[in-house]
Formats: sequence, structure tokens, C-alpha cells
Amino acid sequence: MITRREAALRLDIPLEMARRHGIPSRLSPAEFAELEQNPPAWLQQSRANRTGKPVWVELTCDVCGFSEAARPKKWWPAFTYLTCSHHAYDEVPEPADGLARREVDGIGSRFIGIVDEAPA
Repeated sequence: MITRREAALRLDIPLEMARRHGIPSRLSPAEFAELEQNPPAWLQQSRANRTGKPVWVELTCDVCGFSEAARPKKWWPAFTYLTCSHHAYDEVPEPADGLARREVDGIGSRFIGIVDEAPA
């Protein structure tokens, strides 16, 4: 069985859109294949309106390798490293000479983004 979340990931649509348009909480592989091969009008329109930006991104911890799919946020900077929130600060390499480091909380369900950048 394919969950609604997995279907949204595979179709590259927001989970809210999947829910709003009646994709059930679980689909059989055959039902999902039918949805992909014969997309309803709303899915065709969604695909036609694509801006080229990803709907989902894969977040992966640079320390332990844990990963999850998440909806990217416009406010996310370019991360130098991405770690699970339980990892220690010293588990990633030090910033390069002349760069300052800052942490960005609230990335996905459990990540902290680490950004190395020139001081302001």
C-alpha cells in the first residue's frame, strides 16, 4: 500500500493538495499507477503550472545519514551542513578561516541547518 504522503512525494505535489483532491490515505500500487497514467484535471493543471522549483526536497544529516523528505521554505538559506538536532556542535568540521557560523533551527522535523558565511 502507498500512503497519501508517499503518493504526494511521487506525484511531486503538496500533501495538502493530495488531501484536498481526495487522494485516499492509502492506495494500492494499481490505484497509484492509474492516477499517474490518467491524471485528473487538477493534477494536469498543477503540472502545467510548475515554476521549476521543487515541491519536495530530501534532507540528509551530514553526521549520521538520516534523511527525510520535506517541503522547502523560501526563508531557508544555502546550508553548509545539515545535522539532526541531537548531534553535538563539534561533530561537523570547523568553519573555514574568515567565515562565521550560524545555526538555523526548525528545518524539517528534526534538523538544524549550519551556515558558514562571511561576517557582516
